[in-house]
Amino acid sequence: MATNKRDQLLGTAERLFYTEGYHATGIDRILSESGVAKMTLYKHFKSKDDLILAVLDARQQPMLERLRSARERLPPRQALMGVFDGLDAMIHSPTAFCGCLFINAAAEYQDRDHPIHQRAAAYKAQFQTHLHALLQDLGATQAEPLARQLQFLIEGALSMAHIEGPGDQAKLAKAAAEQLLQAAGL
Repeated sequence: MATNKRDQLLGTAERLFYTEGYHATGIDRILSESGVAKMTLYKHFKSKDDLILAVLDARQQPMLERLRSARERLPPRQALMGVFDGLDAMIHSPTAFCGCLFINAAAEYQDRDHPIHQRAAAYKAQFQTHLHALLQDLGATQAEPLARQLQFLIEGALSMAHIEGPGDQAKLAKAAAEQLLQAAGL
């Protein structure tokens, strides 16, 4: 349950943007479903773009924190492979799986100079940095290209689960990741 009007707006906007798309979701729909007045919306957000950026930030922070927490409390290999388990849980969430909020944002805001596209790209870069750090913790000599390869597996599994519907995409990506790690001697 949202604790304040700003949280109500963010929660409603995130759900609608995720399930119906950014461009397809109008401000009036967000206001109607959140029960928040238009004046309150514009008190917190100057524009729809600012609301979208806030939604991406609100989603990004807990996701990155979960990754950091796993890195701190688990052995590096377990934390790394746990990313695929988390992906599988996300794909099979009880709520409808509609892909990745960040990939969807980048797809709808294709201009790489647009702030929404840049925010989505920044999250993906931070995620790659996390993978790189875990691989360094494991002693990988080629941590950067391996981090990118693992991210390609993860992003591909996300995209295919969105296209095909939830299935074994994350499990197959995890199996491929195991092969990559073994080939790298990790």
